[in-house]
Amino acid sequence: MSEHALAPSPEAVLIGENMTGGYGGADILHSCTIAVEKGEIAVIVGPNGAGKSTAMKAVFGMLKLREGQVRLSGEDITSLTPQARVRKGMGFVPQTANIFPSMTVEENLEMGAFIRDDNFKDTMGQVYDLFPILRDKRRQAAGELSGGQRQQVAVGRALMTKPSVLMLDEPTAGVSPIVMDELFDRIIEIARTGISILMVEQNARQALGIADKGYVMVQGRNRYTDTGEALLADPEVRKSFLGG
Repeated sequence: MSEHALAPSPEAVLIGENMTGGYGGADILHSCTIAVEKGEIAVIVGPNGAGKSTAMKAVFGMLKLREGQVRLSGEDITSLTPQARVRKGMGFVPQTANIFPSMTVEENLEMGAFIRDDNFKDTMGQVYDLFPILRDKRRQAAGELSGGQRQQVAVGRALMTKPSVLMLDEPTAGVSPIVMDELFDRIIEIARTGISILMVEQNARQALGIADKGYVMVQGRNRYTDTGEALLADPEVRKSFLGG
């Protein structure tokens, strides 16, 4: 499968290029490249321990790179902290500890707008339009919600910063198939507004089904890079990573 057919365009909103690094002395990523175009859904899949979440953390600045660089809208941000990257237009939803359980849904969303000094009521309205159940439960403590609803709060909170790129680390972990489908539908809607999505997913088959681009990672390296559709159709990928 050709890597070159999908070489990142220089205009890609987000590029983590030839990223090599890890924790302590050992490298987990080896010349790994991840790129997302404007309004595109890019998905990182692969076996457990492949370095999928590590690649996303590297892009977000939570992992020091030994080699490679990260660019956002053409700007080299490799040396910036995660907080500085949020101000530049990155939203990140970690897999766990991604809401304030004792705060209400509305307060969680307000916390997401901490970097803004303009009126963010419009953005909050957009989040409620995207996730109507959150409007109904806005006065309720976020910790009392179902797993799927908590994920909606976490995604909504990240959207409050008005990011150009939204990064999701296993957004469907531990939710039912119905809730997963619903979350994926909302993610497609978010991408249609022009926000680029980078997502790590265990549910590889379903995630590649909505992906414009897929990265199959193995042992910290890019093994396959292609459109979601092409990866789903590739017999080698299906046999090795999608259970036949």
